[in-house]
Amino acid sequence: MFNVLLVVHVLVTLALIGAVLIQRSEGGGLGIGGGQGMGSFMTGRGTANLLTRTTAILATVFLSLSLVLALMSRGSSGGINSIFNPAPHTTTAPAMMAPAKPSAPAVPAPPSTP
Repeated sequence: MFNVLLVVHVLVTLALIGAVLIQRSEGGGLGIGGGQGMGSFMTGRGTANLLTRTTAILATVFLSLSLVLALMSRGSSGGINSIFNPAPHTTTAPAMMAPAKPSAPAVPAPPSTP
């Protein structure tokens, strides 16, 4: 269920991005759907109303899905993990062993002089 809602959330997100980019803004923006570009299907004002309503509906669905997904994933973390929590105590590694001393020198030592 979580994965299905997550896929729907991604699709709604992409549709919301597309609806926002199509709208004509004050500065021009992409403005793909404005003016005479739509032909005789809808007037410029009708297109703006349709895109505004579509954006509002998609934003509402996006927010609702975000809240549902956050509530669903709240109990599945297993433990509360945060960067502010101290790191868990770990056991120290055993001390490294010192290298073995040679039992006898390979070359005999010269005799000492008095």
